[in-house]
Amino acid sequence: MIASLLPPPVAAVESFGDPAEPPPLFPEEERAIARAVESRRREFATVRHCARQALAALGGPRVPLLPGERGAPGWPDGFLGSMTHCRGYRAAAVGRVGAGGVVGVGIDAEPNEPLRDAGVVQLIALPEEREMLARLAAAHPEVAWERLLFSAKESVYKVWYPLTAKWLDFEEARLTIDPGARTFEAELLVPGPVVDGTKIQRFAGRWVAREGLLVTAISLSRGLPE
Repeated sequence: MIASLLPPPVAAVESFGDPAEPPPLFPEEERAIARAVESRRREFATVRHCARQALAALGGPRVPLLPGERGAPGWPDGFLGSMTHCRGYRAAAVGRVGAGGVVGVGIDAEPNEPLRDAGVVQLIALPEEREMLARLAAAHPEVAWERLLFSAKESVYKVWYPLTAKWLDFEEARLTIDPGARTFEAELLVPGPVVDGTKIQRFAGRWVAREGLLVTAISLSRGLPE
């Protein structure tokens, strides 16, 4: 699923659940997850196994992938990426940095189910986005559009934060979703990151609804959204 949303410079690996025997972790990773419950340990190990497979596909090293500031995973020099996990799904996407590579990758997965608290929509969606969600729900009720909006904004943040080291609130990006092309566009409502001397105010992404899941992804090349 995730590979279909990302261009060839990005390697992506997914798993529909955790293996019976958890993949091995580095000692540093074991320490980072030492106090977690068993279910969290398993998803932590599986998503890093996916990430190491993606790194290996690009010729990258096998190294610890430790959570850093605001939980963003650290990547070896010359690479960047994104991880996601939800019930029954784990995935990682990795790209090379430099000429012909990427400057940002963001992925997110959510169950294709309504948000548990209807009030959350008021927190994550701008008024014009709520109007869009109502139109989409009327035309295509098989998709939990408010959950898709949440996922897309999570993908936006995962690209934004490594480039800026700043928080991005839900109301600081305005999204439009195309149900036919299965794409979305995020307009940043605050000054965007500057990459190679170019300020980027829009991120373009893709999404898929399948297997009871909603998956969103953004790949940002040098100066231009994919």
